[in-house]
Amino acid sequence: QVQLVESGGGLVQSGGSLRLSCAASGSIFSLNAMYWYRQAPGKQREWVAAITSGGSTNYADSVKGRFTISRDNAKKTVYLQMNSLKPEDTAVYYCKSLQGDWGQGTQVTVSS
Repeated sequence: QVQLVESGGGLVQSGGSLRLSCAASGSIFSLNAMYWYRQAPGKQREWVAAITSGGSTNYADSVKGRFTISRDNAKKTVYLQMNSLKPEDTAVYYCKSLQGDWGQGTQVTVSS
């Protein structure tokens, strides 16, 4: 089982930036695809971004061009760089492993 711990959330003004981190335990991190999801109040959790073990990335249309997912296998950490943030990006952001493990989430609030 992989343990995931997110950090980096906070309050930011519209147009601002944040970088989220997800630190993972486990020896097979480098072999795993990793994902970011988010859940806004009253809405279902939605997929945001994915990165394969080889570094290939994919994004939801709503964040494409603004968010960048990356990973550092030596640090067992996956990142989500979020630029040009909008109020509709406000949500709890979660990372998820290929095996289905979830972190506890980190709150991102974007004020208008």
